[in-house]
Amino acid sequence: MSDSIFIGGGGADYALPQQLLLDKANRHGLIAGATGTGKTVTLQILAEGFSAAGVPVFLSDVKGDLSGLAASGTEAFKLHEPFMKRANTIGLDLQYSAFPVTFWDLFGQQGHPIRATVAEMGPLLLSRLLELTDVQEGVMNVAFHVADEEGLPLLDLKDLQALLVWVGQNAKDLSLRYGNVAASSVGAIQRQLLVIENQGGNELFGEPALDLNDIIRTEADGRGAINILAADKLMASPKLYATFLLWLLSELFEELPEVGNPDKPKLVFFFDEAHLLFDDAPKALVDKVEQVARLIRSKGVGVYFITQNPADVPDDVLGQLGNRVQHALRAFTAKDRKDLTKAAETYRENPDFDTAEAIQEVGTGEAVTSMLDAKGSPMVVERTLIRPPSSQLGPLDATTRAGMLQMSPMQAKYGEKLDRESAFEMLRGRADKAAAEAEKAEAEEEAAEFELREFKKARRYDGGGTGRSTSRKAKDSGGWGGAIADVVVKELKGTTGKRIVRGILGGLFKGR
Repeated sequence: MSDSIFIGGGGADYALPQQLLLDKANRHGLIAGATGTGKTVTLQILAEGFSAAGVPVFLSDVKGDLSGLAASGTEAFKLHEPFMKRANTIGLDLQYSAFPVTFWDLFGQQGHPIRATVAEMGPLLLSRLLELTDVQEGVMNVAFHVADEEGLPLLDLKDLQALLVWVGQNAKDLSLRYGNVAASSVGAIQRQLLVIENQGGNELFGEPALDLNDIIRTEADGRGAINILAADKLMASPKLYATFLLWLLSELFEELPEVGNPDKPKLVFFFDEAHLLFDDAPKALVDKVEQVARLIRSKGVGVYFITQNPADVPDDVLGQLGNRVQHALRAFTAKDRKDLTKAAETYRENPDFDTAEAIQEVGTGEAVTSMLDAKGSPMVVERTLIRPPSSQLGPLDATTRAGMLQMSPMQAKYGEKLDRESAFEMLRGRADKAAAEAEKAEAEEEAAEFELREFKKARRYDGGGTGRSTSRKAKDSGGWGGAIADVVVKELKGTTGKRIVRGILGGLFKGR
């Protein structure tokens, strides 16, 4: 098995092999370029290379084109002859082949449902998803703190909605302990939850949650599994798309052990349309992403951002991306020219050509590339003819894809959504118990008052005095939330002794 991935041929005559060293692949990477310049094919050939080297891959299929990784290319394909000509030019013995693919889909339509629990997502990422203000994010943190302390599992949206109802109804008591908890903020969060639910977020949250072992796996023949997330429909909800991928990245960071500098990555994670992660993101979140990118490589995970322009990625993150494939950029405006100059300056200069001019001139399927060398230093930039893929270029037909889903072992595990007892049912159970106890106490009081009245009537006939009636306690009319208010507030005064630990992006640490 090779210790590198062949990217293409570089140099003036494309005879200089451009390769990505596997032991440097966890130093992250960038695939950039304008629409239609060949980014998707580059992503496809990298996924093939990692899989062939026994490295699992997770990627998002934004255009719906990458499902062809599951089928072999054929000589009947219209681009077969140009592919073979390109292969001969760069010295590649092109062999067509299919690769082991598992399809995933947040909506469960084009792949196996992929879910996370609300608790695992955590308050920081949820606040980002819901676009909450700082004050509203504070209230979200209070809600999660209450759930963590009291052992209330937050699995799906109805659990969070039920907890927020209780928080709103008991805002005064909670404010004494945690600071101002405004009912108006709770209402704003509930409205945002409704928006996310209407966008399909309800499908994301729940169980069975994704087991990371199901994406970090190799097949019996030693090839790494390629996990493809159907993202063409998901892109209609860009915040949901970006938040989910960021959550998955944070889960990998929190759950995987340190491995130092492995001979090859444990997983390579491709983040397509990377600008969605950083658009309008608060600085605190960008700082966390930079921290994760810097540290996750020691867990054996390589992260590759795919975007139109390197300027879409913050400088602190861009500086972590050692392996780069830059397809053509257009420079029609002053801003375009500034971005082009900036992109060119991030490469190690090649004295044979001007990098900025080369980035404008390269054609479709061609790029300027710079990979890390054996010492971990960027090599000089080279004009590179990207190799053709071995798998099918373009999507699978719907029938073949549906058949693969039915045959996949993941279908039995993730096909049906579970709904076990969690915060919603537990809070409802407390409410029912509190209401039953209140009803019982009221019945006992009414019986006591009845006996007292009867006693008074009897005393009228024997000349005895009458005692003063005890005042009746006010009847609680607080409804569902009011019925459990006393119960849960009393519990909040103490502690269950349970402490939940959250990670760098607020996600839940699982038991280890």
